[in-house]
Amino acid sequence: MPPHILILGGTTEARELAAELAVRRPEVRVTTSLAGRVSRPGALAGDVRIGGFGGAEGLAEWLREQHVAAVVDATHPFAESITANAARAATATALPVVVLRRPGWRPVPGDRWHPVASLPEAADALPALGRRILLTTGRLGLAAFAHLPQLHFVVRSVEPPEPPMPPDVEVLLARGPFTVDYEAALLREHRIDVVVTKDSGGAATAAKLTAAREAGVPVVVVGRPPLPEGVNVVPDVAGALDWLGFSPG
Repeated sequence: MPPHILILGGTTEARELAAELAVRRPEVRVTTSLAGRVSRPGALAGDVRIGGFGGAEGLAEWLREQHVAAVVDATHPFAESITANAARAATATALPVVVLRRPGWRPVPGDRWHPVASLPEAADALPALGRRILLTTGRLGLAAFAHLPQLHFVVRSVEPPEPPMPPDVEVLLARGPFTVDYEAALLREHRIDVVVTKDSGGAATAAKLTAAREAGVPVVVVGRPPLPEGVNVVPDVAGALDWLGFSPG
């Protein structure tokens, strides 16, 4: 039986890893698991599984039943519960697991960043910073801002956001990557004076940071949750391939 690799997906890196494995090692069975939060996910190489596993115990059972040889957690940096469940399931099944996590953003001269540890902390910081907010933290978690009726929120997400939401809100449905010119025009059009973002890292949505810096707009940056203790981490697809033993040469 050929080896079976589970990729916990939902990111560009997960898609690229599945494609690379299909080309480099076509004899390897690859399954990408998606949580199902995006209604129209793009095409993926290999097998695709959509939906939850039922916590760490359910994932461990699935790993045993499917004879998985290794797990690559390539989920979003803020998918905290999935990452924790993957680590526990890998321990329970004695399987190797690696977290593929793109590096976070770093401020550069001219940035007006306000680092916070959570969405509630971001909400607490806003009244002192501005009144027109570009909120780019995804469609979940907007309840943290629902108690701020005095602020106007422009919420950008790929899918329609889930309530509760702030009372004064307009929704922009859009999927990156975005250009700096696009982001600068958005800031001007909506008269944005504060940007709120999670530290997702990567280039697809980083243009808003450049646009905010050039416009002198402050950015509230929500820090990433900590990774499970002792977990292996690689920064990119090449690192994941190397960890799997499938690097070039």
